[in-house]
Amino acid sequence: MEEQRKKIRLERAETMMSRMIGLLGRSSLKPGHGMLIAPCNQVHTCFMRFRIDVVFLDRENRIVKICPAMRPWRLTPMVLKAKAVLELPEGESAGLEAGRQLTIEQERIVLPQGPDL
Repeated sequence: MEEQRKKIRLERAETMMSRMIGLLGRSSLKPGHGMLIAPCNQVHTCFMRFRIDVVFLDRENRIVKICPAMRPWRLTPMVLKAKAVLELPEGESAGLEAGRQLTIEQERIVLPQGPDL
């Protein structure tokens, strides 16, 4: 069975200031969009107004941990193996699991989808 893929429009937070700001001040994260924060191994949702899915990635962009539907005013555990975090709209990480590798293409990230991931 052929692997299904879903492309996410990617915003990067790679400077200290952009990592500190992240998604703060926004009212939502559009479906099909995400923010890649690197380097990063822990995030919070303080001052946020909406839930997000948090996907921790290692150096090879393999999923290390997923924290789905994280509510505002929460803190993820520190994930020592993680080198980056992908923040997605709530529900966008459905079908993903630890060990799967994501593909980053310029300003998009490719998420494997479907049962034969």
